[in-house]
Amino acid sequence: MAETVSNILEKKSEEDVLQGYEISSSSEITVPPKLIDQVIGQENAVEVIRKAATQRRHVMMIGNPGTGKSMLAKAMAELLPKEELKDILVYPNLEDSNNPIIRTVAAGRGKQIVAAHKAEAAKRKQMRNTLMLLLVFGIIGYALITGQWLMGIIAAAFIFMALQYARPREEAMIPKLLVSNEPDAVAPFIDGTGSHAGALLGDVRHDPFQSGGLETPAHDRVEAGAIHRSNGGVLFIDEINTLTPHSQQNLLTALQEGEFPITGQSERSSGAMVRTEDVPCRFIMVAAGNMDAMQGMHPALRSRIRGYGYEVYMQDTMPDTPENRKKFVRFIAQEIKNDGKIPHFDRTAIEEVIREGQRRSNRKGHLTLKLRDMGGLIRVAGDIARQEGAEMTTAEHVLKAKTSARSIEQQISDEYIGRIRDYDLSVVTGTQVGRVNGLAVMGSDSGSILPIVAEVTPSQAANGSVIATGLLKEIAKESIQNVSAILKKFTGKDIRNMDVHVQFIGTYSGVEGDSASISVATAVISAIEGIPVKQDVAMTGSLSVRGDVLPIGGVTYKIEAAAKAGIKTVIIPKANAGDVLIEDRYQSMVEIVPVGHIEEVLEVALVPQNREVFLDKLKKLAAEPVKALDPSSGIGGGTHMAA
Repeated sequence: MAETVSNILEKKSEEDVLQGYEISSSSEITVPPKLIDQVIGQENAVEVIRKAATQRRHVMMIGNPGTGKSMLAKAMAELLPKEELKDILVYPNLEDSNNPIIRTVAAGRGKQIVAAHKAEAAKRKQMRNTLMLLLVFGIIGYALITGQWLMGIIAAAFIFMALQYARPREEAMIPKLLVSNEPDAVAPFIDGTGSHAGALLGDVRHDPFQSGGLETPAHDRVEAGAIHRSNGGVLFIDEINTLTPHSQQNLLTALQEGEFPITGQSERSSGAMVRTEDVPCRFIMVAAGNMDAMQGMHPALRSRIRGYGYEVYMQDTMPDTPENRKKFVRFIAQEIKNDGKIPHFDRTAIEEVIREGQRRSNRKGHLTLKLRDMGGLIRVAGDIARQEGAEMTTAEHVLKAKTSARSIEQQISDEYIGRIRDYDLSVVTGTQVGRVNGLAVMGSDSGSILPIVAEVTPSQAANGSVIATGLLKEIAKESIQNVSAILKKFTGKDIRNMDVHVQFIGTYSGVEGDSASISVATAVISAIEGIPVKQDVAMTGSLSVRGDVLPIGGVTYKIEAAAKAGIKTVIIPKANAGDVLIEDRYQSMVEIVPVGHIEEVLEVALVPQNREVFLDKLKKLAAEPVKALDPSSGIGGGTHMAA
């Protein structure tokens, strides 16, 4: 099997990923002008967006970050049918100043109306000021003629102040332009992600001077929200579950009615007394989020989207076909064009980016669609080429970028591996009883060593138990239960009177998932049987209650972490053999052994005194059916977990 994986890796490293695609650089690729044609690998989502734009339907997109949700939302604004946009004006209400009047006019007309009102107000103000000055000078002139100049000056000052205080405020009657559009503009695209209630639903500013002639007119304090500015266009809200329930309820009302009044959002503000007439907000909503977004979403809001629109799941990967590789090349050209500051990629650089896309897919025969992260790699590689003064970005620049543009998780993982080696927490030589080097994933693109230690002691109670420590989370706890179900079969001993202790070393942030199942099983069997485990062997894999080794995720990053830690052999599930895409520098450092059953793991990892007798025992035990465990034993049925 090890040879099989080596052959797979060798073929992949020698493969011409652009076979049959004759290009020398990304400059030869034509980038489509429309955003919808630039979307890669999301054919179903593209089809839905096209239909939703034509029929003006709402859309909710669920998927991992960086898969193109915001790009599709912007593309939808480009695809919306051409219709007449409106300007929205707010006027003072002479009968009730706290209920401003809303009017809509053709796009571009709003600016003209406001400008006309301002010009008229300025004209009236100038005429009134001229008459007032003539009156004041007339009084002063009369006082000088009659010799009563002091009384004249006092009278003129009194009249001036009285007229100044009592004059009408022309600016108070000027309407305010809430939403402005250009006559030939495309449908607006408004990103309301993370908006608080005022920014999303509109607000009325607080007025600290509410009397004495210094107050600001109520209509002039009204501010449009994202739902109003997106009238006739698209409102995009990512992470929609982060909106408060109150905001989601009001958003639902706006969706249903197509109009929503603006009022002050703070009860302590004077703006809370103001409530406008209904303001138009006929928008198409594109909601987005991760898988947990649906849990925090208002049920009625989601029902509205489902009843009057579409729900789309964004793909993480796409099949690694020649056609899709061409699309990936186009993506590289798009990123270079959009950035505008990095040189084009030559053929070797394009091939290296595609290989990295294969690695990051974590799935055999696929390319990743987490394109935001890939775009970051492209920009860093281009920056390195620009810094070196190169005319083209090459594979060497991409390889340097992979080192310098490591994620936080990768940097933490490298630091952790170095630290545990300094303090002898990581043992990669010799043999030890009950100690196994497991493997774990940190984040989405880095691996780490996970030392696991097991010890068996006489039970202090009537029945034995399995005690696991290391901040284990739900799935990890369940995996321990699965392991306990096969201990009796593969040890051949009655373990009802034993306490089995399992410790995950250095797991300060907790352990989740079941990929350490074969590591736990190997450590416990080693402790029970007293058989040493090779410390230059690391392993990862889920385990069924019948002893089958099941596939796991992140196998490539785990193997690379093992190689960096000095491990010589890595045991992986047989089903993951095709997923292995480790970098060339690690291929000579580690041997990869795919396995399908727990006895294969034990055969590779354990070092018994009499190997032939041990192997015969394994074969006999593997051939036996799994025996039901005594429920009163405490093993498998009610595993005790202590954190």
